[in-house]
Amino acid sequence: MSDLTLKQRFIKSLERKNVDKVPVCSVTQTGIVQLMEITGAKWPDAHYDPEKMATLAIAAHSITGLEAVRYPFCNTVMPETLGCIIKEGSLDTQPQIVDFPCKKKEDVAFLSIPDNLLESKRIKTVLMATDIVKSRLSGDVPVIVGILGPAAIACSLCGVNNYLIWCITAPEVLEELLILGTTACTEYANSLFDRGVDAVVIIDSEAGPDLLPPPLFESMILPHYKSITRNLKGHSILHICGDATEILDKMADSGFEGLSIEEKVNLSYASQIVGGRACLIGNISPVLTLLQKSPGQIKEEAKKCIENGVGILAPGCGIAPHTSIENIRAFVAARDEYYNSK
Repeated sequence: MSDLTLKQRFIKSLERKNVDKVPVCSVTQTGIVQLMEITGAKWPDAHYDPEKMATLAIAAHSITGLEAVRYPFCNTVMPETLGCIIKEGSLDTQPQIVDFPCKKKEDVAFLSIPDNLLESKRIKTVLMATDIVKSRLSGDVPVIVGILGPAAIACSLCGVNNYLIWCITAPEVLEELLILGTTACTEYANSLFDRGVDAVVIIDSEAGPDLLPPPLFESMILPHYKSITRNLKGHSILHICGDATEILDKMADSGFEGLSIEEKVNLSYASQIVGGRACLIGNISPVLTLLQKSPGQIKEEAKKCIENGVGILAPGCGIAPHTSIENIRAFVAARDEYYNSK
């Protein structure tokens, strides 16, 4: 089993099959300033240029040792495609939504998915980057793409205040946005699988308890997750930021093969709740640990994650842009040290 390729180990782990050691990678954003300086593929250009996007994504694998290539580096691809206004960001800040199309309930009637969704500028950039990544990599390295899920899309289109109010006062309006998000998410994900992507990460933190009351997760969100996972052509991961403890059981029923969780979730407890229903991914803090701690401290925490039952060792959220290459390499090395000590 020790002769597994990185891709084989990653996919077997997602499928909850036996592997020689857990993969170590990031299923969330991987662009850091040091890699931008080495490669010349810098933000904000790397968000919008497929060549630079591919170059920076591959560098996170080839230079730091992370065992997958993951892109893009922001969460504005689908929101901009569906009508949000975006501020492009800078060298060390990600693009942000500055305006959204659904300011009042009546505006929902005028929202729709473009007929040429896959030809829209931002989505086409990611698809073209995928072609470049696949042409440059051997088939042994897993390729992962992050896209927004239905709750995140809904919240992007109507703004967080409307999202929080409408989930109580106008759930039928929010449901229309969730349906739109589910449809767009599924079409986009399957286009990525058609291009050879190995796994898609559905980023949907707006479905988590930090924003949405947990009872509404089961009634409003879970049916859309089940629709997505029923219709996807490839491997899927759900990522929810914050403390998702209260909805872990339902997340595990969603059909996603992997569940990416932050450090706020107790990993030992999560392992008990989720059991064999999904592969747990995480949950090293990208800021408190990977950015701020020493290589030795990072290794200690990473080894505890493996000990506590993580199926894929990864940061619990996007890597902070000023994280050092040295610290990411220490994170990767911790996995090998753990198994070599056994």
